[in-house]
Amino acid sequence: MTFALITHVEHTVSEGKIFAYGPYVREMNIWSKHVDKIILVAPRTQSTPGPIDISYDHENIKHLVIPCISLTSFGQVLKALIVSPFIVLQIFRAMWASNHIHLRCPGNIGLLGCWVQVLFPKKPKTAKYAGNWDPQSDQPRSYRIQKKLLSNTFWTRRMNALVYGDWPDQTRNIKPFFTATYYDHQATVVNRSFSGPVHQFLFVGGLTEGKRPGYAFQLVEALLQKGIECRLDFFGDGIMRPELERLIDNSAYGDQFKLHGNKDSEAVKKAYQSSDFLILPSRSEGWPKAVAEAMFWGCIPISSKVSCVPWMLDHGKRGVLLSMNLEEDVTQLRELIDDQSERSEIAKKGQSWSREFTLNRFEEEIIKLLE
Repeated sequence: MTFALITHVEHTVSEGKIFAYGPYVREMNIWSKHVDKIILVAPRTQSTPGPIDISYDHENIKHLVIPCISLTSFGQVLKALIVSPFIVLQIFRAMWASNHIHLRCPGNIGLLGCWVQVLFPKKPKTAKYAGNWDPQSDQPRSYRIQKKLLSNTFWTRRMNALVYGDWPDQTRNIKPFFTATYYDHQATVVNRSFSGPVHQFLFVGGLTEGKRPGYAFQLVEALLQKGIECRLDFFGDGIMRPELERLIDNSAYGDQFKLHGNKDSEAVKKAYQSSDFLILPSRSEGWPKAVAEAMFWGCIPISSKVSCVPWMLDHGKRGVLLSMNLEEDVTQLRELIDDQSERSEIAKKGQSWSREFTLNRFEEEIIKLLE
């Protein structure tokens, strides 16, 4: 099988191997185990692989390089208009030469892919919609267009669009799905006592405005101000790092916060295993892997009510749903911290649920889709 992979993810080449963002490549390596050839349509940069980048395992990859495009300024929109015909041509070439078409959405390249795939109604297709599929959420226009095209059974045929969450009134194109990080054999027993004097909080994700790491800082600082012994470790990097550094430097509790930057998956796993709570006050998510990963190791997630998170946390039975009102959220966290048995019960429920979604099951579902 020749597999066309259309994505906006930036790639780089080092020592003859193609690298990209680790969580994305780990997933694609599972898909690639069951195909003979990959035709990759994606941007390529000249930078060296970062600490969280990994390489594709597949030996037969043809990379059709396209430029990066963005629509955030007039100049970038003008550039996108100029280069879009070339990108469309590359996407068409990949789809023409393939047996199976796979789109990575949402994104500008995914949007173009959604239009081009209309020309191939007889070819089987999958699309991974990694964003928020909630029909009621406020999203950019390009995202809404992609959702409409993927859902439309006239323009988009033989499609399985994989979305996070089970939403009402969807077409047959839409398939509720999940993602995973760990295998069955990694599911060792973790009994969390939550009896330590210091409550360990964790933030895992990009230090960007959308992830709201500043709110995580505010939550823990407010708990410290109320006499609760705790600390917060940030794993990730981004444009908000200078702002967080300023907040930490100006806080009377600065020693209780640490910025670790980007770390590999093993370091993050150890952080989950040693932490009591994960904080993710994000504005938008698809399937927040940090939440599922934390639950896998008995770390209680504290998250905003975004995308399929309320379903993941069983509306508060497997974690804490933030109101995004600081006083209210501090109050509910204090109540949970004071109830050790409740924390243990929530951790057990989260761990049991998350271990249903392993890479073993993920691969089984991928094989069905490719068949």
